[in-house]
Amino acid sequence: MSRKYHAKLVNASKMVKDAHTGKYAIGHFNINNLEWAKAILEAAQESSTPVIIATSEGAVKYMGGLKTIVGMVNGLLDEMNITVPVALHLDHGQSVEMAKKCIEAGYSSVMFDGSHLPYEENLAKVKELIGFAKEHEVSVEAEIGSIGGNEDGVVGSGELGDPKQAEEMSKTGIDFLAAGIGNIHGKYPEWWKGLSFDTLKSLQDACDMPMVLHGGSGVPQDQVEKAISLGISKINVNTELQLAFRDATRKYIEEKKDLDDEEKGFDPRKLLNPGFKAMKNTFVELTKVFGCYGKAK
Repeated sequence: MSRKYHAKLVNASKMVKDAHTGKYAIGHFNINNLEWAKAILEAAQESSTPVIIATSEGAVKYMGGLKTIVGMVNGLLDEMNITVPVALHLDHGQSVEMAKKCIEAGYSSVMFDGSHLPYEENLAKVKELIGFAKEHEVSVEAEIGSIGGNEDGVVGSGELGDPKQAEEMSKTGIDFLAAGIGNIHGKYPEWWKGLSFDTLKSLQDACDMPMVLHGGSGVPQDQVEKAISLGISKINVNTELQLAFRDATRKYIEEKKDLDDEEKGFDPRKLLNPGFKAMKNTFVELTKVFGCYGKAK
């Protein structure tokens, strides 16, 4: 069966496997609207950096649905003449049905997060999805254990991944594996003890495949670099771009530039521009830490 997603989109398998081999990590950036998608794509193209842009199920609803998102992303790829590898990914898909809908709509990569289910049911559903995804040349991410915190209503208590489950999941045909290693969605609290590198090493030894660090925003650089050395090949970022956007927008408003009627500071194109630039700068800073900056050259 021919792939359904847009010709310029690629699935994430090759870029993440190359990162695993090369001991760096691909940045996965959640998008929330046009500014988010355009900022990430523009920064990726300017820096020759491969990238995964992603939506949670909550963002899908917020942005008006799958067709709207796929149409927007494909339009940007064409109009901006994007030539770096770009994957469009479903983040924390809560059902196989939702993952299939994304594939049919034109996503090039999907995550099925069955970590809230009994493990055997999680495994069975991953196997159910794999065949459909591979027919469409779409990459698949699965999760064991769970990521702490709350992201768009997906709540996890932070269970550490089980190496036996990691080994079994790796044999299903998935392209990369997410697992709980002490990571948390959102801002890290003061009591956070850090990533469990012993857990990560045992999981990597068991599955020997690219692994995913969810909750990548705010993890200290030395811990990010160590995690990459131990097999993390995809790092998910959401909160960090949101905070950069917030801070730049707040500064613009506090300086009362939005009240400058002569310069039309109220124009949303001007009001949102500082946040747009801040997200681009944050993208560059993070991808340099991840090691993927410039890897599309």
